[in-house]
This record gives sequence, C-alpha cells and structure tokens, in this order.
Amino acid sequence: MVVLGIETSCDETSAAVVADGVVKSNVISSQLVHRKYGGVVPELASRAHQRLIIQVVEEALARGAAQKEDLSGIAATYGPGLAGALLVGLNFGKALAYALHIPFAGINHIEGHLYSNFLGEEKPSYPFLSLIVSGGHTMLVHVESEFQHRVLGQTRDDAAGEAFDKVSKMLGLGYPGGPAIDGQGSQGDPRAIRFPRSFLEEDSYDFSFSGVKTAVLYYLREKKLDPKAGALDPARLADICASFQASVVDVLVAKTMRATRELNVRDVCIAGGVSANSELRRRLGDEARVGGFRLFHPTLEYCMDNGAMIAYVGWLRLRRGIGSGMDLAAVPNLELA
Repeated sequence: MVVLGIETSCDETSAAVVADGVVKSNVISSQLVHRKYGGVVPELASRAHQRLIIQVVEEALARGAAQKEDLSGIAATYGPGLAGALLVGLNFGKALAYALHIPFAGINHIEGHLYSNFLGEEKPSYPFLSLIVSGGHTMLVHVESEFQHRVLGQTRDDAAGEAFDKVSKMLGLGYPGGPAIDGQGSQGDPRAIRFPRSFLEEDSYDFSFSGVKTAVLYYLREKKLDPKAGALDPARLADICASFQASVVDVLVAKTMRATRELNVRDVCIAGGVSANSELRRRLGDEARVGGFRLFHPTLEYCMDNGAMIAYVGWLRLRRGIGSGMDLAAVPNLELA
C-alpha cells in the first residue's frame, strides 16, 4: 500500500510517500518569510502553501520513485492548525484522490506527531507514554494500542514551543525561538536566574507556561535590559536563555517521569518541534538510564511538521479501511480524541 501524505497545518509545506509503513520520501519546504515578523502570519502562510503545494507533491513522488497511478490512497491534515493553511493541503489531497479514484483519509495533526516515532528503525511497543511538545501543543498521552489512547494532561495556556517563541522575541533572537534559545542556553548557567516552575495541582498532568514567559518579561524590565538597545551582553543573554529553558524542561521532565512511574510503562516517546531541544533530550535520556525505560525521539526531520508522519498515520488508517468523505472540512481547533 503506497500512501501520499500532505501536511500544511502551519508554515511548512510538506509531502511524503510511505509504502507499507516505510518512508520512501519526505519533502519539507519551510516558509522563511515569517522570520521578519517574529511569528507565523496566517495569510502569508496560506498563500505560500498555494504556491508550493504542486511542486512539493511532485518532488515527493519523484524522490519516492512513485507515479500518481501507483498510489493506493492519499492522506492530508485537516486539523488542528491555521484555517487557510489547512484548506490548501486538505482540498488538494481530496481533489487528487477524487481524480485518481482512490481512498482519502483526513488526519489529525497531533496524531501524526503521536506516531512519528514509528518512522525510524526502532519502534516503541504498546503501551507507551508520549510527550508531545510543539509550538501549538503540549500534552501527555498514554497510548494503550493502535488508535487507543488517553490524554492525561495538556497545556492550559501557552504551549512550550509558543513560550520559547515569545521569549525569543523578547530577547531579540527572532523566530523560530526554540533553536535560538537552545543554542544560546548551551553557553549559559541554568541556575543563574530562578524563574518559576508551574506544576499546578499536585495530581495534575496539565501544563502552564504563561507564567514563566511573563517572568522573563518582568526580569528584563526590573533589570532595565532592552535587547533592542543592546543592553544585553552575551553572557547574560546566555544565562537568561539557559535559566528559562531549565524552568520549562524541569516541568516537562517531572510530569513525564511521574506518569511513567504511575503507569508503569517501559517505553516513553517525545515528539513535536520541542522534542528537538537538546536539554530536554539530555534530561530524559539521563532519566531513562537510571529508570531503565526506553526513550524514543524522532530524528530532527520528523520533529518538525512533516508529511511523513501524516502519510504513516494515513497508511495505518487506510489499511484498516478507515477513510474520510469528500465533504471533510478543516477543523482549526481539532482535539486529540
């Protein structure tokens, strides 16, 4: 079964070919235009998807040594994400499936991240725990079996990736914020500034990162530090980044480890853009060595939004005969059921 996957939920136009669960190609075109605005501009994102979608799909097919006639089905993200961006990939996928008389499957973007750790050679075993951390989502999910999962907790305000982006903008480091703060933080002291850790209620698996983001803002004001005016020397900038990053990672690791112990799982996965963070990987890696569980994280290519994870979940669904109708609409606020 050969499935074409299309992902256009935000600012990456991506398409991939998966054959019998194996990735044959994965093409990602990132939209650099958003960097000068410090974040994604929805209208610019949808226009860029319209310009890029045909050539990205054609390149994915070419790299995957597949013709349109070889396809068994097509999968495309239908939510969550930016409405205009979602519509480009969703409508393209439905139209192509209709023209080729093959099944179509609408895919939940979060579900794509959930199964992205199956794209590598080593795969987790059920049941496993997944920490999904990205610009729009932070959640802990207990995956009991294929498509049988339970959300343990999720963000109540800013997602971890969103907090990274906003703090990066405050510090004049630009967009995307995750790699910038990770890079600067590696040169700093994570104990230099004690930013708050929000653990919420004692038994809660929910997350909240709005407070630490605001704490960074107040710190800059209190110390009269204006990055735009050049008031931040490199050493202090590195310490701020390292301290902020430590506050976020401490919460992510603590809640993940508590869930790991309470559920007694042997496999733990991290996924989403923030799963590329070097400090998060290091800390969970240390916990895995001490705790004796297996830690999985995607290669960097599959941490970001990508068509391969959408194609893979499409393959899982279509091989079970689970497809979608041509009347499927984009759902910007779609949740993980």
